[in-house]
Amino acid sequence: MSEERRTDLESLGEFGTIDLLTKNFLITRESTAFGIGDDAAVLERNEEQYTLVSTDMLVEGVHFNLMYVPFKHLGYKAVAVNLSDIAAMNGTPEQITVSIAVSNRFPLEALEDLYAGIRLACQHYKVDLVGGDTTSSKSGLVISVTAIGVVDKSKVVYRSGAAANDLLVVSGDLGAAYMGLQVLEREKSVFESNPSIQPDLDGKDYIVQRQLKPEARVDIITYLKELEVIPTSMIDISDGLASEVMHICKASNKGAMIYNAKLPVDSLTSTTAIDFNLDPTTCVLNGGEDYELLFTISQNDFDKIKGNPHMTVIGYMTDVSEGIYLVDTNDSLIPIKAQGWNHFQNK
Repeated sequence: MSEERRTDLESLGEFGTIDLLTKNFLITRESTAFGIGDDAAVLERNEEQYTLVSTDMLVEGVHFNLMYVPFKHLGYKAVAVNLSDIAAMNGTPEQITVSIAVSNRFPLEALEDLYAGIRLACQHYKVDLVGGDTTSSKSGLVISVTAIGVVDKSKVVYRSGAAANDLLVVSGDLGAAYMGLQVLEREKSVFESNPSIQPDLDGKDYIVQRQLKPEARVDIITYLKELEVIPTSMIDISDGLASEVMHICKASNKGAMIYNAKLPVDSLTSTTAIDFNLDPTTCVLNGGEDYELLFTISQNDFDKIKGNPHMTVIGYMTDVSEGIYLVDTNDSLIPIKAQGWNHFQNK
């Protein structure tokens, strides 16, 4: 008998696995305007608008560690990271559903804290909780959130619309969430070695908050609308800048040039990275969980966003034959490779 074939999921990665498992599914409903392959599915709503739908899961031990993640923060984050996908389509979130699988080691009070965080996020983003499911779990806590939003048909933005010479733009600053995670993991290790030592997070508030309580950049969608700018492509930064740039390049069949000197990095992120003997640029490219928006715009729109404190031009799109490169401070070209979060990597 021939040896049974076995392909490790790690070798494919999350998106390679999704591509392989869904390649034989065909769109058969006229109401499905766009299915798998972007931040959200796009469904017919009426003559002027689409409905957007996106689902994500957070799994204990994979996406969060309850040793240092408060339940209230976790509930808020579970909502925010899903609404980020709606924003990445240039849409406005409207509703969510929340499903949880929970083991009996959690008391009711823990779940009340979790849903208090969910409620705060709903209030902040002005979305309604409209349903969900609750079931038991033998392996910890699992949270699944489905976000539903709306976008004008003339303004929906996919990953696939970037053109050569379009400008690459990011919102906010990058790398902070990753460094917040490093600080939390360090303090966890110290506590495990000596429980009498209390965590020392003094001066690290910003980066720890970026990890524990990220915000969906729905405000950027408002700014773009006010500036009368419609991005040519967009994605949210959940798995690291390098990975997301590569997603846009793949979907748009383009290359890209990113300038190291243009990457927006908060000073606390930079100094903390150096304290950990890490290169701040590596944290930006591969860290993930910033949930900022990466988008491309026509050069004709540059004057509209120029000087806006919420947006930074970090490079431009090129022909696919020119590849994807980081231009360092010495003007050397460094090929960009996605080395960020891999959901199937052995830990």
